Amino acid sequence: MIDRIHWLGHASFRIEGPPTIYIDPWQLGSNPPPADLILVTHDHYDHCSPDDVARIRKADTVVIANPGAAKKLGKGVQVVKAGDRLEVAGVTVEAVPAYNVDKSFHPKRAGHVGYVVTVAGTRIYHTGDTDPIPEMEGVAADILLVPVSGTYVADATQAAEIVRAVKPKTAIPMHIGAIVGSQADAERFKGLADCQVVVPEKEG
Repeated sequence: MIDRIHWLGHASFRIEGPPTIYIDPWQLGSNPPPADLILVTHDHYDHCSPDDVARIRKADTVVIANPGAAKKLGKGVQVVKAGDRLEVAGVTVEAVPAYNVDKSFHPKRAGHVGYVVTVAGTRIYHTGDTDPIPEMEGVAADILLVPVSGTYVADATQAAEIVRAVKPKTAIPMHIGAIVGSQADAERFKGLADCQVVVPEKEG
């Protein structure tokens, strides 16, 4: 499944199921494949981009977002909150909490989310913008997409804490390469994490 997960930069991914799933599409390259399912974690511009969503949205594309992002994305968006579970386009989507505990950028009250998507029996957990939080102890995942940049989200050390809580088989560091975060943060995380780590190369 790892080779079907494409890092598009920052916290943006495309998962080739089928279906074709995008999470937090932002600054997409030229000619991105159309989406069957789009998941948006929260309303910040580097995660919720109405222009990028419009580029990959078809008439039958399902768009799922937390309340704040849904307001920016307009009509036809399914609104979710942490704890919701849906069957969409042949996959299971679970919304889980995502928030900061030692910063003010992503407060718990804002209702931001991460997503666990089960594709072909593999559970892929995109944490959203978050720090290590108690709710992660109850999340099972095979593949973890986790921020490592620090500043606004978990740093490499905190991301390793998330790995210890979730116990994935494989982790992919994200929230790097734009705004904050670098390849060095990803490599530092790789040295700290108690699982296989695949440092991604940006597609395109």
